[in-house]
Amino acid sequence: KLREELIETIKAEATIRGITLPSSPVQISQAAVHVDSLVVVSILCAIEPILGFELSESVVRAGGYGTVEAALGHLLPRLENEWVKKKGTRP
Repeated sequence: KLREELIETIKAEATIRGITLPSSPVQISQAAVHVDSLVVVSILCAIEPILGFELSESVVRAGGYGTVEAALGHLLPRLENEWVKKKGTRP
């Protein structure tokens, strides 16, 4: 879910900025496109109801990320750690 949300957000941001992205989601996730940290925080707020708990903004790197893959590589381990803290087990 997080990957899809990030890719859709990047598509919307690119449209606003007039940036042409590759057509496939895999290529988009690897493209050198800035992923703003505030955008990531808003996406995390959208997935909190799915997780069942609030996430700290500290899971997001200040300044953002250079690609969707970089964002996912940084966020997913931190989200898993938060899950273990709250739920006591691995997802």
